[in-house]
Amino acid sequence: MNPTHPIGVFGGTFDPIHYGHLRTAFEMLQALRFHEVRFIPCGDPPHRGTTFADAELRFRMVDVAVAGQEGFVSDDRELRRGGLSYSIDTLISLREEFPERSLGLIIGMDAFLGLPQWHRWDEILDTAHIVVAHRPGWKAPDIGPLGDLITEYGTHRVDDLHEATHGRMYIHAVTQLEIASTEIRDLIAAGRDPRFLMPDAVRDVIEETGIYMNDKSEMHE
Repeated sequence: MNPTHPIGVFGGTFDPIHYGHLRTAFEMLQALRFHEVRFIPCGDPPHRGTTFADAELRFRMVDVAVAGQEGFVSDDRELRRGGLSYSIDTLISLREEFPERSLGLIIGMDAFLGLPQWHRWDEILDTAHIVVAHRPGWKAPDIGPLGDLITEYGTHRVDDLHEATHGRMYIHAVTQLEIASTEIRDLIAAGRDPRFLMPDAVRDVIEETGIYMNDKSEMHE
């Protein structure tokens, strides 16, 4: 095992990706000393249904968003795999590719609270660590299955995420930017400009393709 090359795994629909996603990943990259954070757009999300942008376009937006940032990597494995995109399958795929490297699945607070509804959720720690990004001041559950998970596997030591390839839980407060993909889509559909909510390269893709826009809407400069 090379403990100096842990990988952060950051999945999502990214419909579209925005600075809220990017800032969380950047803070995790630095605070947890990940060698890289892999952005993995969900190919066919099992819990959400149809996305607004198709998988290829969402990956393209992720790809341009992370370009040039050291430590950020775009990963299209869920698009290539096909079928419903379950996190456990993605983690198993990464574990097969990187058998000796630490993997840290980065999830937000809302996703963590819904973790017991995930497909084969109780197998995740057999493959990766779970890293929860939360708002400062948020109190983690201390009862129920999540409370039990934190009690048994929780750690406050970043080094624990490097010294083992999987099996620990770490909770880390990050800057929460009040940006939501839903609100961005609504803003664009209304003909307004999403500038400063996302990298200009993502905005350019949206303008070029017309995704999220009503037929008669154009983004105003």
